[in-house]
Amino acid sequence: MEITSVKMTDLPQLLTIEKAGFSAAEAGSEAAYRERIEKLAATFLVARDGDEILGFIVGPAVKARYIEDEMFAQTPTNLDHGGHQLVFTLAVSPLARHQKIGSQLLTALEKVARSAQRESMALTCLARLVPFYERNGYHNQGVADSSHAGETWYNLEKKLE
Repeated sequence: MEITSVKMTDLPQLLTIEKAGFSAAEAGSEAAYRERIEKLAATFLVARDGDEILGFIVGPAVKARYIEDEMFAQTPTNLDHGGHQLVFTLAVSPLARHQKIGSQLLTALEKVARSAQRESMALTCLARLVPFYERNGYHNQGVADSSHAGETWYNLEKKLE
């Protein structure tokens, strides 16, 4: 397995993994993923085994400390340096789960974030995923100010300083 930057030709496999991991209300659309590939190439990483995508991680590097719902409607542009690395999506193919690919993707994006001198990495997740992120060094900062998909989300953060 190798972790590389995303390519537009990855889109069909990305969407298949997205739909397998998220409800229809939670999942990003094809248009949203096209925009993310175009705007966030530096912070959109893909785990590959040959031509097969095993998983991916994507999010913008911005001034905001936490994800805001409007960021899902219009993808922000990455800051060159500083700010906070947010994670919109971490998703692993159902066929590749329980192989630590999600943790490896988090580590790879953290390396990118540290090289750009980000202050922290942050994401929102459902309660059932909090323990996974805590095992990866993130701290639960409580309920997020989000109504995405009508669910309760939690802010998880990892300081990088």
